[in-house]
Amino acid sequence: MAALVDSILSLLGWKLPFKFVYSNEYWMMDIGPHVFPVRKYRLLYEGVIALGAGRGDFIEAKPVSEKDLLLVHTPKYVRKAMSGNLSSLELQALELPFSPAVLRFFMLMTGGTIQTVEEALRIGLAVHLGGGFHHAFPDHGEGFCLFNDVAVAIEKAKQEGKIERAMVVDCDLHQGNGTAYIFARKDYVFTFSIHQMDIYPSEKPPSNVDVGLWSGDADLAYLQPLLSYFPRLYEEFRPDLVVYIAGADPYRRDMLSGLDVSAAALKKRDRIVIEGARKLGIPVAVVLGGGYAAEIEETVNIHLNTIREAIRAWKKTQLAVTSLTQSE
Repeated sequence: MAALVDSILSLLGWKLPFKFVYSNEYWMMDIGPHVFPVRKYRLLYEGVIALGAGRGDFIEAKPVSEKDLLLVHTPKYVRKAMSGNLSSLELQALELPFSPAVLRFFMLMTGGTIQTVEEALRIGLAVHLGGGFHHAFPDHGEGFCLFNDVAVAIEKAKQEGKIERAMVVDCDLHQGNGTAYIFARKDYVFTFSIHQMDIYPSEKPPSNVDVGLWSGDADLAYLQPLLSYFPRLYEEFRPDLVVYIAGADPYRRDMLSGLDVSAAALKKRDRIVIEGARKLGIPVAVVLGGGYAAEIEETVNIHLNTIREAIRAWKKTQLAVTSLTQSE
């Protein structure tokens, strides 16, 4: 049904209200047979086109500079990553084969998240068809994450005076250990994570708020905490920016998930997080995080549902603003 609606909207010339950050190079990274589904980025791009996007709706991702990486990562680690001189233990933690193409992928992804944050601050909402590599620490990468794109983008916006306070709402299956560690002593960033407890990472540095779920937990256990925390946390912390990591991997048929969460519940999650922020006028930068369903189309559809909810939230809040203006 969703695909039919998307096709009808496209034929009617329906316009998308905000920009998508993307690069064709995302899906060209060759890592061989691997659970990490690089091809999903191309399928997502095609899905957004089916929603009605044209060339002008995309922002071409540009690679991050070494200077910006150093806002978060140590000089020693950046030098090692740039030269490809990672030790066997560092490669084991990264869980990806290293190559110049892998380095290029993560530089583009990090630069793309920076651009997504900048665009969200400019108009209120933007979506990166990638990003969310929350397991990278200042001095090492792990869990498929070479650089922490979310932390770099927030630090850059802060250092440039574009924001005073930011919030990370991390709804990936796995706890955002790198992000939590990076911002642990920085009171201008509030970190929220809802994740499965009995899987990677084994050590979970505390976020400002952590919601831990366990194998077998289903839709109600997933959605109830979100409803209790949002929009309340937005109202209490009052961030100038929300970075939303909208992982598809809590899905019940994801190969890495032990949760019993439906695609419909994940769509409701997206509505709670995005609409709650937009109703308060808080800019939202959406990054997509993980997703490893055996049928890649299921992962892609969950990510596209996030985009549909972002569009819905945008249109709903814009209509509310219009109605208010007309009544005055």
